[in-house]
Amino acid sequence: MRITLSPPAIQRLLAGILILAAVLALPLRARADGDGIRTILGPAIEQQHLAGAIVLVTDATGPVLVEAVGSADLATQRPMTKDAMFWIASMTKPMTAAALMMLVDEGRVGLDDPVAKHLPEFRELWVERSQSPERLELTRPARPITIRDALSHMSGLPFKSAIEHPTLDVVPLETAVRSYPLLHLKHDPGTGYLYSNAGINTAGRIIEVVSGMPYETFMQERLFAPLSMADTTFQLTSAQVARLATAYRAKEDASGLAPVQIAQLKHPLHGDGRYPMPGGGLFSTADDCGRFCRMLLGGGVFEDRRILSEAAVAEMTKRQTPGTVKESYGLGFTVGGDGAFGHGGAYATNMSIDRRRGLAVVWLVQDAGSPPEWRACAGQAQAWAMQHCTARSK
Repeated sequence: MRITLSPPAIQRLLAGILILAAVLALPLRARADGDGIRTILGPAIEQQHLAGAIVLVTDATGPVLVEAVGSADLATQRPMTKDAMFWIASMTKPMTAAALMMLVDEGRVGLDDPVAKHLPEFRELWVERSQSPERLELTRPARPITIRDALSHMSGLPFKSAIEHPTLDVVPLETAVRSYPLLHLKHDPGTGYLYSNAGINTAGRIIEVVSGMPYETFMQERLFAPLSMADTTFQLTSAQVARLATAYRAKEDASGLAPVQIAQLKHPLHGDGRYPMPGGGLFSTADDCGRFCRMLLGGGVFEDRRILSEAAVAEMTKRQTPGTVKESYGLGFTVGGDGAFGHGGAYATNMSIDRRRGLAVVWLVQDAGSPPEWRACAGQAQAWAMQHCTARSK
């Protein structure tokens, strides 16, 4: 099975919420220490269904459990360490949304602003009304795309444009976003859900235009630096490449794992010709992702410093998609009931936040494609970690 950034990945899009559902259904099983993670993941590692993983559980004040198991690279037998780097892919989306919500907090952007207010090239759009081998009918959209639409995958924009080829990071953000108005919308804005990197990238470009600074600079100065996310980056250094966990895919004969390059990104990852991608370009560590989760668990506050307003966090983490669509998505987050929200990445990374319990789980692997039964241990490990920490806090 080959995993890419493209839909139809409902299973991938809802991975965080499915894991939280498993957590809520699992009976409490407190353990004296973190050996439960190794017990759950050990067989998968021994059978080479999983190379290695990191599990981190945090509350609003800091990590309460961190376990690194297995190998970061099987060929060299490099052990998985707690500071290993991972491509977190679409876990970038909620971080981009958080950055844009800072501008909303400052009154410089409105969620219901038409995208064209900030990016005039979006004034002339067309919607596909019918498509067949013989005929393609185009009409103007019933209303403009809003920023809310872009962040909730309700814009009608497809996943990407043709110029984002052969990888998603080979063109500057401004160039990529300028190509999107040339695409046909797949439905009227606000009427359907279509998972779209283009929509999130468009939000990233609005950050550039409104703030007057490059998107990646805004992310670094306004989000990563205040949260002390020292290893979260679009452009790896050579030292960070040395800490990057190798990506693996199940062999065709299911006899184990085969190493692969990250197919969606240009290599070398610390070389020239790569550009920041708001929809999925970040690399990070468990500790850094945990810091982002801590801020959200704190209602926008991190270590006594307000990063986002409570209203901004509430807007991001409530359902924005209408009841007429089955996907439950907020602004950059998949959302569920009882205060649960999160997001996964293409290579099976995930962060799941449960405000009711006051805990978040970060799961980092580089699984580029494995059978569902091989991935079952992921949900089990995260569910155990959440339950273990819940029980320990009582």
